[in-house]
Parts: sequence; C-alpha cells; structure tokens
Amino acid sequence: MAEVATNDFDPTELQGGLLMQVENVHERLREARARHRVMLGNPFTEVRAGQVGDFGVTVLGYDECQTVLTHPDTFSSSIYEHIMGPVMGRTLLELEGAEHRASRALVSPSFRSALLERWRGELVEVVVHELIDRFAPRGHAELAREFTFAFPVQVIARIMGLPRHDYPRFQRLSIELLNVVYDWECGLTASRSLKAYFTEILAERRRNPQDDLISTLAESEIDGARLTDDEIFAFLLLILPAGVETTYRASGNLLVALLTEPELLDAVRTDRTMVRAAIEEALRWEPPITTVVRVAVRDCELGGISIPAGTNVSVSVAAANRDSARYPDPDRFDPARKNIAHLTFGGGPHLCLGMHLARMEAAVAINALLDRLPGLRLDPSAPAPHVVGSPSARPPRCRSSSRLPVRDSPSGSPAAPTTLHRHRTRRCSATPSRGATGTGCPPRHPGPDATTS
Repeated sequence: MAEVATNDFDPTELQGGLLMQVENVHERLREARARHRVMLGNPFTEVRAGQVGDFGVTVLGYDECQTVLTHPDTFSSSIYEHIMGPVMGRTLLELEGAEHRASRALVSPSFRSALLERWRGELVEVVVHELIDRFAPRGHAELAREFTFAFPVQVIARIMGLPRHDYPRFQRLSIELLNVVYDWECGLTASRSLKAYFTEILAERRRNPQDDLISTLAESEIDGARLTDDEIFAFLLLILPAGVETTYRASGNLLVALLTEPELLDAVRTDRTMVRAAIEEALRWEPPITTVVRVAVRDCELGGISIPAGTNVSVSVAAANRDSARYPDPDRFDPARKNIAHLTFGGGPHLCLGMHLARMEAAVAINALLDRLPGLRLDPSAPAPHVVGSPSARPPRCRSSSRLPVRDSPSGSPAAPTTLHRHRTRRCSATPSRGATGTGCPPRHPGPDATTS
C-alpha cells in the first residue's frame, strides 16, 4: 500500500507564507466592544457615519451577532456569491429561503448521527492512530505539521472515498484552495483541478455507487429532486474550508490551551468526561474562523446604528464569544464555566451542518493523543506556541497556532515549563503581546464561513 505523505505541510502556507507583526486581536475587539456593540467600519479601521455604506459595519456584541445570524430576511448570506462563487460555484453558503432548504435537505443525510458514529470507528480513529504511529516511537513531534492538518484532510478524503494513492495530491490541492484568500489565482487553479478530479470520481460513482459521501450525494433524492453535478462539486469544494481548515485550526487551538496549562491538561487526561467541555470552551475562547459576513437586504437599525440596504455586515464571532455581558471572565479558558454555548458554528438556517463531525473529530484526536502520549507536554527547548491571526484592514478571519512542538515526557518527569508557563496569567490568553511575530498576511478576498451551511 502506498505511503501517504503528511510531513510536507507547512502551516505558514495557510497564512500566506509571510511573517508580520501580530496585534493583540482580542484586546482590540474588547476595547471596541466597550465603546460599540455595533460599529462603523471595524476595530482596525474606524470610519465616519456617512461612510457606512462604503466600509460596512462590524457587529461585536453576542446578542447583536445572534440577531444577524438568525434573521436572514434582513441579513443575507447571498454576499458569498460574489466572495467565493468564482472559486467554489454556488454553495449552501449563499443560498437562502426555499432554495437553501431544498439543497440542505438533500445533503443533510450525509451527516446523520448513525453515519457519523460509523465514521468514528471505521475512519476517524483509524486515521488518527495511523498518524500518531509515525511520531509516537520517537517521543516528540511538531503537531501542526504532522497531525492537526493531516488528520482532517485524510478523514475527508476517506469519507469521500478517494483512492489512497491520491491523498498526497488531494492534500496539496486542498492547501492551494484554502490559500485562496492570499493567492487568488492559485486558488482558482486548484479549484479547477479539484473539479476536474471530482468529475471523474463522480461519473464513476454514478455508474458504480460505493459506500462513500460522493455516492450518497449522487443518489440523494427528495420528491424526485436530485443534486446536479455542479451542486455536488460546489458542496465537495466547500467541505475543504468547512471540514478541513476549521477542524485543523480548532484542534490546534484546543491543544494550545491545554498544553500551556499543564495542570488543566493533566485534569483532562485523568477525567475524560472533561474532553467535551474543553472542546466547546476552546471553540468559544479561540474560534478558528473569527468573522462571517452578511449583507443587509433592507434598511434597518442594529445597536443604535442605521444600516442602509446593501451594507456589508461583518459578524465578529471572536468578539461575541468573549462578550463580558454574557461570559464572566471571558478571556479565561475555563472548561468548567456554566454557560459554554457560543456562536462559532453560526446560527439560524445556516447553522453548521458539519458541526457534529467537527466535534467528534476533535474528541477522537485529543483522546488518542492523551492515550498514546501519556507524558504529552510542550517541548521546553522550542519556542512556545501562540494563537495568531493576520492583522489587516478587516478583522482577521483565521486564527490558530503555526507550530505545536511537543514531547512525550516519561511518567513522573514532566517537561520543564516554558517561559510562557512561568509568566502566564490566570486568563490563559494565548495571544502574544504587541510586537510579537507570527504568520499571516492581509487577505485580498474575504474567506468563506466556518460552516457547511
């Protein structure tokens, strides 16, 4: 059986490959939210009231963000037709009303709970343990390079039923497609290559159905309606940012939170009932996609701001998830907090279709790492990881750590704490201070939602 390449992934490729100054994103969002629940422009570029139609508005409060997400008759996701349509085609992201309900009904069976449970044992656990097998014997790893990206890519490839020998090519094209916000032409080329690849696979599945996602989509039917080839292609392309990049970033952010608090990591290792709460808290505390976008389709008012029809509305999930009006001590990573609900998976009719798969993948990954690496700790000889995002004229859309160096320390001999540990506050804020460096570059085009909606 062909070896599957997994170590050729450089996390900086999903950040544009450039180093630049990283601002304290959550501090900026907190300062802005203290002044406005809804603001003209965004926390990085404020504008005058008369320019609202040109620069849009940013929604920072939890309740206000939830209002936008749950009122598609006023705040439409149709804006994604212009943002990502040339790359992905017409996806669920941009559909509204009856058309969205019909298309979602056709793809929803692909994520039913019984199927997810099957995938857990037959696909997800197998992939996770195969990857861990490669670095567990040597006792150290760079998880961002060797694990957190590779496992969701391989899971999606297996769910789709792709030939194993195609995994390296699929991973490379996935990286190039996901990097579309930094290199538009590269993303378009990857999209065309993936569509050509899927065309052959889909044609074969229509002739000879298999037990995989592409066959399920090809055979899905409601009241005589079936998905067209273009609709299936669009859904398969959407799965890459929704099912790969967000899982990669979310699992990495969870690992940063746990690894930089060794006592908390040990508590989760001892009591696995904490894993689910830790996953939800990580999704709240550091959402992998910080911002989703809507467009006002009628004149309206929100948070005391008049919003003309046609205005772009940025929903700052990162700000909403740390709204002190909803969460006590919101900057602290605390899996024991009572109110752990968040907006990371969106809301309303576009609530993330794949959220249960994402949660299941994260749980399998964390449990497997804790089982296979009982002395899992940050590598004290390597720079401490930070969750970073790209500062730009608009809020950073993606946040994660570009490195996760770890060691499997012998039982009873944990790795020495890094400087990050010794100087860490109880807030467990993994965002570096002003002047720190990280990866990222201002996107030329807004990225897609964190949802397969």
